[in-house]
Amino acid sequence: MGTPRNHFAGGWIDRASRLRQDPAWLRDALVDPDSLFVPVHDGECLVAGLEAPRARFLQGHDLAALSLAAADHNTVFLGLYRDRAIFALTVEAAPEGIDGEFVNLWSVGQRLDPAEASILAYAKALVGWRETHRYDAATGEPLAVEAGGHVLAAPTGQRLFPRVDPAIIVLVADGERCLLGRQASWPEGRYSTIAGFVEPGESLEDAVAREVREETDVEVTDVRYHSSQPWPFPSSLMLGFHARAQTTAIHCNDAELADARWFTREDIAGGAIRVPPSLSISYRLIETWFDAGSADPLAGILDRARRW
Repeated sequence: MGTPRNHFAGGWIDRASRLRQDPAWLRDALVDPDSLFVPVHDGECLVAGLEAPRARFLQGHDLAALSLAAADHNTVFLGLYRDRAIFALTVEAAPEGIDGEFVNLWSVGQRLDPAEASILAYAKALVGWRETHRYDAATGEPLAVEAGGHVLAAPTGQRLFPRVDPAIIVLVADGERCLLGRQASWPEGRYSTIAGFVEPGESLEDAVAREVREETDVEVTDVRYHSSQPWPFPSSLMLGFHARAQTTAIHCNDAELADARWFTREDIAGGAIRVPPSLSISYRLIETWFDAGSADPLAGILDRARRW
């Protein structure tokens, strides 16, 4: 069985990069009544029905009714979704009477339809990039929008592209135990895998070894890629790995972690800790390791615990 698709991932949209280079087509798509718009306000996405949430996409008649306008400065062409043009739309102020609620994607992502979750993550990331890159750093002049919002052009001729920050996240195993840590700000009892940003001039494997060593003093080997996850909080790409411990003594070297320990499958199954939400790749890394050595899958154990 293959690795499960992580939340926010999946080729649900034809990104149609060829159409980004066609200004006339983009102008027509912005006023096409069948085009879809994904509203993002203050980093939050529009969702209808919080008990059983669905992404709330808008169309031209919705924009008119809400006195919203779609133009180059506040939209990004995402691509084609079910043969319809779809744009991210920056909403400066939530209009009265809108059908739905702007919410943090983290809070509803795992309950959304996978395609909708992926689209909202894509829109949120691009709107966030556009909102933090409005002026040329050298001249202070406004940046011009090109390629459907995927390029920002400076007066000097420099072109800026959407930012993605690579970060590694790793499940370190020592036989029947895995290494998990917790930050002081997390909910009581929650532990997760080790993670950190990749630094310039560093390979992913080197970043895995460095982050684990810096945060816990544990040395690792046999670094193996697992999967990746777009993480629009605000603009990361999480690159997941498994690794094997070479040393086991733990010392939290910096302020990143309040605690780090080795946990067995029995510890996790027995509820000694709270694992990360299934929305995150950290959960998938723990689940893959757990299920490889257990006849009872982790998802089933957690589901039964929730029912009790």
